[in-house]
Amino acid sequence: MRLSSHWYLAIPMTAALAATLACQSAQKSSFRPPAQAQAPALVSASNPPDPQKQIAAAPAADPQSKPQVPPALQVDPVADLIARVEKEYQSGQDNYRAGHLEAAKQNFDTAFNLLLGSGFDLRSETNGDDRLARELDRILDGINSLEVAALQQGDGFAEQKSEPAPIDEANELTPTVDQTIKAKAEAEIKSTHSDLPLMMTDQVAGYINYFSNRGRGTVERALARSGRYEDMIRRTLSEEGVPQDLIYLAQAESGFHPLAVSRAGARGMWQFMGSRAKGYGLDRSWWVDDRQDPEKATRAAAHHLKDLYTQFGDWYLAMAAYNSGPGTVQNAVKRTGYADFWELYRRNVLPKETRNYVPIILAVTIMAKNPEQYGLDSVVKEKPVPYDTVKINYPIDLRLAAECVDATTSDLLDLNPSLIRLTTPKDRAFELHLPAGTAGKFQTAVASIPADKRVWWRYHKVQSGETLASIARTFHTTSKAIAEANDLNNNDLNNKDLNGDSLPPDARLIIPIAPGKQSDTSTYARAITHYKVRKGDTVESVAENFGVSAKMLRGWNHLKGSSLAGRRVLYLHLPVTRSAGETQVASKHSSHSKRHAGTQTASATAHPTVRHHKVKRGETLSSIANSYNTTVSALKHDNQNVAALRPGMILVVHSTN
Repeated sequence: MRLSSHWYLAIPMTAALAATLACQSAQKSSFRPPAQAQAPALVSASNPPDPQKQIAAAPAADPQSKPQVPPALQVDPVADLIARVEKEYQSGQDNYRAGHLEAAKQNFDTAFNLLLGSGFDLRSETNGDDRLARELDRILDGINSLEVAALQQGDGFAEQKSEPAPIDEANELTPTVDQTIKAKAEAEIKSTHSDLPLMMTDQVAGYINYFSNRGRGTVERALARSGRYEDMIRRTLSEEGVPQDLIYLAQAESGFHPLAVSRAGARGMWQFMGSRAKGYGLDRSWWVDDRQDPEKATRAAAHHLKDLYTQFGDWYLAMAAYNSGPGTVQNAVKRTGYADFWELYRRNVLPKETRNYVPIILAVTIMAKNPEQYGLDSVVKEKPVPYDTVKINYPIDLRLAAECVDATTSDLLDLNPSLIRLTTPKDRAFELHLPAGTAGKFQTAVASIPADKRVWWRYHKVQSGETLASIARTFHTTSKAIAEANDLNNNDLNNKDLNGDSLPPDARLIIPIAPGKQSDTSTYARAITHYKVRKGDTVESVAENFGVSAKMLRGWNHLKGSSLAGRRVLYLHLPVTRSAGETQVASKHSSHSKRHAGTQTASATAHPTVRHHKVKRGETLSSIANSYNTTVSALKHDNQNVAALRPGMILVVHSTN
């Protein structure tokens, strides 16, 4: 079974894509080392030639002909293109290694499209120059190797979706001051108890005005969510000996969302940057990011803030240093001689976002501690979510873990926000959080599945009318395999015929799924992935590697049989597995259709077919969309927002005909 989603290294198709790759030579070239970009010839700076003298000394030319450019000044366009492609490709590799997957995807897309949109014939080997063909092979090889490696590890690049950190929007503002609001707030804070110093300035008043109006939703959502973590945060801050009202720093930073990510790359409820997180014991790996663990990150933030207060002796300066780093604040203090945040603010020696940072936190603190004055007393706080903890030393897919305890995958993701992907770590122990009261149930259920199969195998609750054969078809396995995994025989389950008769509803079955197999409960990504055909590949072997059916792979590429002879590149769409709830809805809808739609049920759930359309003279996006039963917006989406058509252009079309 594949993941619910993958990181698709999908490269949007341009007209040049299909036109260039569809016409590639049938001959396969083995992978060669990357071609190095050849720089144009350099001229000694100590004795540069005079272009004008060179041209003047050349033989007289036809007046209508263009002057000849000296060889030393000529630029090799192929080398220049390869250099630009290599720069993007290497940036993609760097981003990939750093875990910046979306940025890596963009780099790889750009590198690929630079080649395809260059106007060069990538098949050409004029004068023995096959550099572009080799570069194309290199890019395909590199991207494909990342995809295959990820797929072989179970859940590939499927990442939890991050949330934008609210601090980013507030930091961009220069809010206006409402003197009435300022006067009321100034009077209010005199009777407000806080273990942080509270001060009213124009900047603080400006942010109170912002959060009372345009930013009100941000404050309300954060206050509601605070109830889930407030007790834990206040207890931790107290244990570490720092003011408990520093909880409002987390409110301003992330709105108490563990998956919050800032534009600068700070992550988690306390918005740690990677380097700082490591210094305070927060681990990061392909599978886990402790910055997203509420308890671990809170403990680390308390330690860090305590260290900063020890260094600066002032909570405002400590907060400023938390934002921009202690070195930035220390340098500002040394330059001015003032260890006072407001004096540094007045002298404009701190970065803009740091100057705004402290007023934002103070504004949020004042409003949260005076909810009646700011109309926040009606906000209902969420309750803490209790959970059991099970320490495991094996990887397990969260979907299987959820099935073991009759929960949903989203429930387990919510309880385990430090997991970046749908699989627990493969190289270390992990404390898995489960719904309260289910630890024993989990241990009993998971014991039935071999430890090395817990990334792939599933539990399935039998639905009304299902048979062993129908379940086997759904999960791309066999009735015999399911029967053996569950120690079944034809005398089990009320002596039902396991292949023919319906199974008792709600019976629980272990489903053994081979790595790489994908069930029919999957849909497919719209984005196209390109696979470079290798020696020995067949339709079946490629389909298995990517977890798609051979039938779908043939349809996408207009193939017959198993041979890939003469094919250099295959187009495919990676699978996206639906959640259990969506599958049940789809199943009910399908059953309803079968009862009422007769022979038309097959087309009701058919996946769109990928076609390539060659534009003819006089055609428009509208006429092409009508021909393929699709829309103009879909055509634009799949073809890089193409606006103007020209005869001979190749369009990618997702057709339901």
